[in-house]
Amino acid sequence: MKTRLARFLVSTLVLFAVPGAHAAWPDRPVRLVVPYAAGGTADSLARVIAAELSTRLGQQVVVDNRPGAGGTIGAQAVAKSASDGYTLLYDATSFTVNPSLMPRLGFDYAKDFAPIGMVARIPTMLVVAADSPIRSVADLVRAARAEPSRVTFASAGNGSAAHLTGELFARGFHLALTHVPYKGGAPAMTDLVGGRVTTMFSAVTTSGPLVKAGRLRAIATAFDRRVEAFADVPTVAESGLPGFSAYEWNALFAPIGVPHEIVARLEAELREVLARPVVRQRFAESGAIAAAPSAEQLAGFVRSETARWSEVVRAAGIKSE
Repeated sequence: MKTRLARFLVSTLVLFAVPGAHAAWPDRPVRLVVPYAAGGTADSLARVIAAELSTRLGQQVVVDNRPGAGGTIGAQAVAKSASDGYTLLYDATSFTVNPSLMPRLGFDYAKDFAPIGMVARIPTMLVVAADSPIRSVADLVRAARAEPSRVTFASAGNGSAAHLTGELFARGFHLALTHVPYKGGAPAMTDLVGGRVTTMFSAVTTSGPLVKAGRLRAIATAFDRRVEAFADVPTVAESGLPGFSAYEWNALFAPIGVPHEIVARLEAELREVLARPVVRQRFAESGAIAAAPSAEQLAGFVRSETARWSEVVRAAGIKSE
């Protein structure tokens, strides 16, 4: 608390002591920390945003991948960085999961970051192997009730988005599904395609190409509406669980204490970037849906998602690996 207060006071004193001190921001490159490995969905979308912001800000926005510990290593680096607007965080769904999954982090997601805006929503699909006898949510529910110990769902690891969505699905239908965690999404997807696990909730950016290639079958989307590229696939809500929606997302944050003027400019610039047809098209090609950023809306979304996943983690007894 003392550290956060000191950082806030320093940034405030500088702002008032030197009139127009931030008027020239940025006058050097900005670092965009992505707390996940290069090549994944978050990294790919972050690089689109970084390139566009570089043009608009007149300074290079450099993507800095800091993967590890479920995204907490990169987030901690930003939380402890200077509050000058030159280090930003590009985070994803784990931002609202880690607080309950790993309560002793050495920093506070709720207090150490200022929201700038949502970047993208990534629909999630419930998929099975292409040759699976399961062709619908109803089939999956029947199978799980008939032989609960034999129906499994894969994930990229304990506490991952796929794990939590699977638990939320199981609770909604009152099922006892067996969770099979993997060390990453790639091996989980490999075993799903091979039929070694029954099903999995997977971001459309990952599973979509496999569905189109005929290697997986999508039986539902865990989104608030049907996904345009898979319009014949019903939502989970349409398939017997009204109100069910659990998608992945990406958003932009600054360390707390960054002057309001800088946060407001970043929010405005991000909104302009995501309104560009070329950006929306690039996102759509990967399966992501560009957002309409608002710092206030993101703050409310983070609070509600953190509360929701905290309840799922508690009820399912999920522990970090």
